[in-house]
Amino acid sequence: MIVNPAWRGRRYAVLGLARSGAATVRALLASGAEVVAWDSDEERRNVFIAPPLRGVGWGGAEPQTKRLPNFPTPPNPSLEGAGLLRIADLETLDLASFDALIVSPGVPLNKHPLVAKARAAGVPIIGDIELFAQARAELPPHKVVGITGTNGKSTTTALVHHILQTAGVPSLMGGNIGLPILGQEPLPEGGVYVLELSSYQIDLTQTLDCDVAVLLNITPDHLDRYGNFSGYRASKLRLFKMMSPPHIGVLNWHTEYGRGLYRILFETHPCEFWSNYDDNVDDPYDLWGAFDLHGQTASRDHLSTQKDWPALQGPHNAQNAISAILTCEALGLAEEVISEALKTFTGLPHRMQRVGEVAGVAYVDDSKATNPESVAPALAAFDRIHWILGGLAKSDDLDACAPYFDRVAHAYTIGEAGSRFAAILRPHMKVDESGTLDVAVRAAHDRATAGDTVLLSPACASFDQFRDYEARGDAFVKAVEGLA
Repeated sequence: MIVNPAWRGRRYAVLGLARSGAATVRALLASGAEVVAWDSDEERRNVFIAPPLRGVGWGGAEPQTKRLPNFPTPPNPSLEGAGLLRIADLETLDLASFDALIVSPGVPLNKHPLVAKARAAGVPIIGDIELFAQARAELPPHKVVGITGTNGKSTTTALVHHILQTAGVPSLMGGNIGLPILGQEPLPEGGVYVLELSSYQIDLTQTLDCDVAVLLNITPDHLDRYGNFSGYRASKLRLFKMMSPPHIGVLNWHTEYGRGLYRILFETHPCEFWSNYDDNVDDPYDLWGAFDLHGQTASRDHLSTQKDWPALQGPHNAQNAISAILTCEALGLAEEVISEALKTFTGLPHRMQRVGEVAGVAYVDDSKATNPESVAPALAAFDRIHWILGGLAKSDDLDACAPYFDRVAHAYTIGEAGSRFAAILRPHMKVDESGTLDVAVRAAHDRATAGDTVLLSPACASFDQFRDYEARGDAFVKAVEGLA
């Protein structure tokens, strides 16, 4: 676990005790902080209500002050026994006495009453990534890669981590992927922390100065939180604003928007920006033309081509790979090492993951594709598709998918958005309103013929019928396994 002596004796309010919140509480207590925590889920609260803490509580509520279950022995003996934990509804407290309110990324900063209360009291509102940034000075010398974008974050983060591991460089994944960063053991000297960062996490971070900051793409998303695309874009660009020289920014050039943004940042930001400039920008597979690395061109004589990367097919993965290559070069890795690692990358669960084949029909789990923009690359990757989509919609249209409608032999809609999406698709293809995932899988199985692909690529969040996209993907796999 990551600890920071600077937190000793400070008071923190923690809202949310899911994975990242629980890890945050443990790290703060191990560092000697005083913590009041709350979650509306009683089961999560009960995890932290265990044997009483030695000594006297604070805030006039000794009976509610507890020692954290399985409280670890802090690595710094001076911190032993210093952390205090109190479980209390934060809505009932005066927040002015706290050093910060720490919230989970999913807490809506534009709507939650506790956020407004903290702002009125002048209390900083931060997340676990900001705590990690504050603790960096206490860690062995290391580097941090921050990766953001609307789509492709998880794949690119996992790919950078894989390349580093293949090269023998100690690395950890964290942020919006893997285990909470504060709950992981610190890396040894020379290690690299690779962080997937959503706009929500960036909103809660003020001092994360990445050694390499990566922006993959920006398309409209989360507009219910930001109001408009400009607000969402500003959130993403804050990753670069926190970055200082001689650190490096990596930008995807293969979109018109990216090219314009690259020029602006290159001219106005004090850091270097590396991009995948190519004089044939209309061809996403033309990876190794003239690359613009901090104003200079570089050859790609040692790098393999996309056909050698079995888990990185499709135009979108060409772009993810380019960003990962530039990131690893910025970290000082050799082209030969990067090339070999690209060949052995196995991909991520629930992201265009082939999970079975029945009677010559491939079944592909793309449950992580929760908006139309992330579905489009999956549709582009296959020729004759039985498309399962629907759930809790993030948008009212499927316009981003429209260029690939001709690849869909039949669509099967599920969940809350099922009827709406069926109406959109019927002028272009045959559609079943299946309602549930198991019904859709069975219907697709009955219609598909050898050579077809049954693709779960929902274009929606999962929360209407499933706990999360992972549970939805697992249900798809179970349904496939149950086919005769």
